[in-house]
Amino acid sequence: MRVKICGLRSRAEVKAAVAAGASYGGLVFFPRSPRHLPLGDARWIAQAMPDGFLRVALTVNAADEELDRIVEAIPLDMLQLHGAEPPDRVADIRERYGLPVMKAIGVAEEQDLAVLPEYSRVADQILIDARPPRGAALPGGNGLSFDWRLLSGKRWGVPWMLAGGLTASNVAEAILTTGATQVDVSSGVEVAPGYKDPRLIAAFTAAALAAGGRGPRGSALDGSGVAV
Repeated sequence: MRVKICGLRSRAEVKAAVAAGASYGGLVFFPRSPRHLPLGDARWIAQAMPDGFLRVALTVNAADEELDRIVEAIPLDMLQLHGAEPPDRVADIRERYGLPVMKAIGVAEEQDLAVLPEYSRVADQILIDARPPRGAALPGGNGLSFDWRLLSGKRWGVPWMLAGGLTASNVAEAILTTGATQVDVSSGVEVAPGYKDPRLIAAFTAAALAAGGRGPRGSALDGSGVAV
């Protein structure tokens, strides 16, 4: 089980995520988000992330010029594309920057999963999030979940991560229902938009790691994350 804490905005939050046992730290570059970081702040925060703690930059429909600035300023391990980037754009970004790419897909109903095979051919990972409501200001981080049963028994050709409305109180159920071996949280560990609570980070990560050794409906997982 691997946990991603997204929207980190301070070194104290990084320290809390690392201490809790999270594997990824997300830095948000989207001005409309309360978790948005100026490049200077992001570089300072990224430098506090130890080796082995994966630095992920979240962008939304970013142009090459914006991505150039981010990649040049910050030591990164992965780019997360959280907008409406089509598969050919995902492939172009992956080739241009030579970094692993995680593509976020919003899901509200089963037909939303139809695009996943195509994206799994061009992305290194898929993040399955709750589809934002029509007119929402943010593409993610809205604290919304979806019917996790839509993912039960489904797998794709690349690793995938579950997001959307996860908290310490429901992440175990989400893992057991979907068989997810990676989970992402942002608003679920906040006391206010953009402000993470170290205690909530610790509780969420502990709950996810505790549930991570079991698969859908309590079946055991082998080392590859496949239910057996």
